[in-house]
Amino acid sequence: MKETEPNTDSRAVAAGYIGTVPYAEAWELQKAYVKEIDREERLETLLLLQHPPTYTMGSDRHPEHLLLDEDELKEKGISLFEIDRGGDITYHGPGQLVGYPLLYLDAVGLDLHAYLRSLEQVIIDWLGQYGIEAGRKPEYTGVWVKDEKIAAIGVKFNKARRRRGFITSHGFALNIKSGIASEGFAGIVPCGIQQYGVTSFNDLTGLNKTVEEAAAELLPYFLKQFGLHLSEKTLTQE
Repeated sequence: MKETEPNTDSRAVAAGYIGTVPYAEAWELQKAYVKEIDREERLETLLLLQHPPTYTMGSDRHPEHLLLDEDELKEKGISLFEIDRGGDITYHGPGQLVGYPLLYLDAVGLDLHAYLRSLEQVIIDWLGQYGIEAGRKPEYTGVWVKDEKIAAIGVKFNKARRRRGFITSHGFALNIKSGIASEGFAGIVPCGIQQYGVTSFNDLTGLNKTVEEAAAELLPYFLKQFGLHLSEKTLTQE
């Protein structure tokens, strides 16, 4: 992956949809970018992408919430990672828009909980333009449409070395493709929540929106929520 020349505005963000990226590759990319942002060698960044079928287990992991054994995972072609974000187990796969904001929290003037609420609000506002009344459940992180979860959120706050505050990593996973709930989510107890279901944008609207289209539409909402603007620097795949 490479970038064009940067905009010198400190509140600009480099952002773009970079296609389908294996989970391990994207994880290493985030860690490398966080270090570069901390050294002020890279602009704050929003990575928008998809993953091949993958389960990730966060720091609040409960192995019993994975309902498939090793052979079944291999048969279904689903990878499994234990990772360094908060939260329990979730699914990433084709038809899901994944966003990894790599931002200075001190720069956007937010505390940790407010950052999570702001990520939720980006998605709530985007869904609202389609007449979808999305919201929150007080006891859970994420975005909900009635009793069905449409977006999961799990983040890590990386201590910044050069400036006071944190640099965020990991982020959100927004279900777009119709039927995604019966695919990878069927093999887990998503985020450890047994009493509620999972839905997607296309299931709710009857549309056939692609993940790339959703990424392009969601980006302005993200920029507005966090008070950023898009840099001349664009993200491309090598």
